[in-house]
Amino acid sequence: MTWTDLDWPALDRLREKFLRGAAATEPYWETPSDLASYDLSYGERIGWKWDHVLRELHLRGWRPSSRAVFDWGCGSGIAARRVMSFFGVAHFDALTVWDHSPLACDYAAETAETAFPSLRIAQATPGLLAASGPIGLLIVSHVLNELPPEALASLRTLVARAESVLWVEPGTHAVSRQLGALREEFHGAFRVVAPCTHQNACPILAPGNERHWCHFFAPPPSEIFADSNWVKFGQRAGIDLRSLPYCFLALDRPPAPQAENLSRVIGRPEHFKPYARVLNCDATGLAELELPKRADPALYKQLERTKAPLVYQWRRDGTKLLGGEPLAPPPASPHSA
Repeated sequence: MTWTDLDWPALDRLREKFLRGAAATEPYWETPSDLASYDLSYGERIGWKWDHVLRELHLRGWRPSSRAVFDWGCGSGIAARRVMSFFGVAHFDALTVWDHSPLACDYAAETAETAFPSLRIAQATPGLLAASGPIGLLIVSHVLNELPPEALASLRTLVARAESVLWVEPGTHAVSRQLGALREEFHGAFRVVAPCTHQNACPILAPGNERHWCHFFAPPPSEIFADSNWVKFGQRAGIDLRSLPYCFLALDRPPAPQAENLSRVIGRPEHFKPYARVLNCDATGLAELELPKRADPALYKQLERTKAPLVYQWRRDGTKLLGGEPLAPPPASPHSA
């Protein structure tokens, strides 16, 4: 699929269903062209969110230990392909895909086979879904606002069978807080790898913090703003190409030491002339912190311009930041396929 071949009427129909919430109540893939057009446009934007999540996991020094991947609610399969490409297909032996739409399963399997011909790829059977054996790395992407209670219950049983979980969702208030509630449900059996820098209860869900939600922003590739195809897509879809809010959860079972005194900035830093303000989450809870510009001009500027995940080790005095360093990546970089 290229921009020249893009099925604009199909994208318009999909957008209309997404906007009125029909995607949660009725099948929205009608042809393989629907999926191919979605994969090139809306799906690629989801891929940029996954890229940012995977970069943060690399900063945290995390790699999946399982060689099997299960992509639940796969859609076009963009999430699994991003994970495979980031860590390297040689790191994996098998990929299983599942979606309530057989068209989506076929498309996700076929595109993965084209991208990774050495990989064993299968579509999940009812027997596999009903079994109790381990499923390896579970990938879940952009499903929460579409799931009826019975589907969410089925997903919970798969999480219980997973060795690790990577879950990315839109960065809306409602969806983020729903994912946060699931974090509380799961983290007794798992270690929370990210976005949290601690294993305590989520402070955003504490009484008094109802207006907050755990969300972040992925940077789109800068070249799309000079690409007429992306500009046309953004205008027709009514999308701000600059804004890619998301929330996510990364869980793993094996115990592992976690870097101490790390903080994660929620949302975007706010910049004023004399200071920057961040909503900070760490082992002590949720707090609004201020960095006077004069205290660390370089850090003040970095917080405004960086495209890296905002994971920091601060030097602070109460709610005043005196300085800080971003988490540096480990020496060994991941293999790229």
